[in-house]
Amino acid sequence: MKVCIHLEFSHFLGGFFYRKLGSGMLSSYRNQLEMVEKMGIDSVDEWDDSCDVFVANLVWLGTWWKVRHARRMGKKIILWAHVTAEDFEEVFWFNKYLVPFVRKYLAYFYNLGDIVLCPSFYTKKIIEGYGIYPEKVIVQSNGVDLNKFFPDRRLGVGIRKKYGFQGITAGMIGLVVPRKGIDTLISLAKKNSKFQFVWFGKIYSRLITKPVYREAPSNLRFFGYVEDANAAFNSLDIFIFPSYEENQGMAILEAAAVGLPILVRDIPVYEGWLRHGENCLKAKNEAEFDMYLKMLIEDAEMRQRLGKEAHLLAEEHSLETVRKKFESIIKKAI
Repeated sequence: MKVCIHLEFSHFLGGFFYRKLGSGMLSSYRNQLEMVEKMGIDSVDEWDDSCDVFVANLVWLGTWWKVRHARRMGKKIILWAHVTAEDFEEVFWFNKYLVPFVRKYLAYFYNLGDIVLCPSFYTKKIIEGYGIYPEKVIVQSNGVDLNKFFPDRRLGVGIRKKYGFQGITAGMIGLVVPRKGIDTLISLAKKNSKFQFVWFGKIYSRLITKPVYREAPSNLRFFGYVEDANAAFNSLDIFIFPSYEENQGMAILEAAAVGLPILVRDIPVYEGWLRHGENCLKAKNEAEFDMYLKMLIEDAEMRQRLGKEAHLLAEEHSLETVRKKFESIIKKAI
């Protein structure tokens, strides 16, 4: 058996489009390569006709052409539903004009797969709402690599010294786009001026996304892409993830693996696996974000307890755990 784990443009211009990106989809792709290697299955990351299974991570035209070609040859197709019209809408300013077309295209594209993998039950519900045949759709966590993300405060010392972090520091790691909740972190920073807030992640040009981050107060700093994400997580005391729309939220699993207390927006995708007051805190609005943040700042015991429970959550989603299911899915496709 030979499997192709494919990510469109991953080799184009030496991987130019993925340099300093740090997206959850890219992390998921790397996790898949890691899992397949540990399975002992012969694999490649570029399609060739000797492959038996084509696992695709993107939905755009290059992938579409290869999927059609593989189908004509009788190969089995597994498609990852990393993209939905709902999370596509609030990335770049022009995306909202493309949503109706994207939704129709995704319905067509995902139905080309023999199996469609969704990172959460929430995404599964969305995908089935497009008209995808339910028997094709399987929930499969992206997983988190505990060898790459782990608690070690010494790793964060360099970053704290470099950027002058003092005292309790709360922050976010992710793409700097409006969907990720920039407005909420700005609001929190303004209301808590005595504390430091940081955001690590790629900053796009003002030509393609709204420069909301320019409204940030001096105690909220945007540092752009960071090479060592594990060190960045370890430099934080509290992880805030105020995103409005996710299919799972890879950064949450990575922060959990580091053992950070996590504060998220209360949105449907987290139902069933993020539990308020147990392994995270969920805020319904900015007032609750502010209230829960103050609780975390003032209560060291709460930070420690939530961090421990978050780490247990990460273990449930470790690559070693999710690999077994992923392997059975590949064999099922065959």
